[in-house]
Amino acid sequence: MTKPIRIAVRGILLHENRLLLVNAYKGRGDLWCAPGGGAQVHQSLPENLAREIHEETGLTVTVGAPCLVNEFHDPQGSFHQVEVFFRCTLTEGQLNEAWQDPEQIVSMRRWVSREELDDLNIKPSGLAAVAWRDLDAPVYDPLEAILK
Repeated sequence: MTKPIRIAVRGILLHENRLLLVNAYKGRGDLWCAPGGGAQVHQSLPENLAREIHEETGLTVTVGAPCLVNEFHDPQGSFHQVEVFFRCTLTEGQLNEAWQDPEQIVSMRRWVSREELDDLNIKPSGLAAVAWRDLDAPVYDPLEAILK
């Protein structure tokens, strides 16, 4: 039986010209992504994203317009996720090393400059272009295989 496509939300949050990133997988610190996660039923996508960002970072945000759709899958399995990225604005809080994600997936979070992104393994690859609003920034990041 095939699982339904999972819908997730992610936030593009720039503050003082730095992008907020979190570790993408529990216990794996070499892959970074924008904060967010799976959407829950009976909540709008922006409501889901504000909740996820707070859970993962302790920050409170205002969720703005969508800016990117990304998707990935497991070609040998049944996992397929579509992520909708939204621009966000920080309204309250600061990163705190002691913060704990209640789901215990995100254990690392950091603000990075555009230059620092060059030294990090990030997904999706067009994240910097979207965050800093490059003229050639993608609005759709085509389906790719999930990293293992």
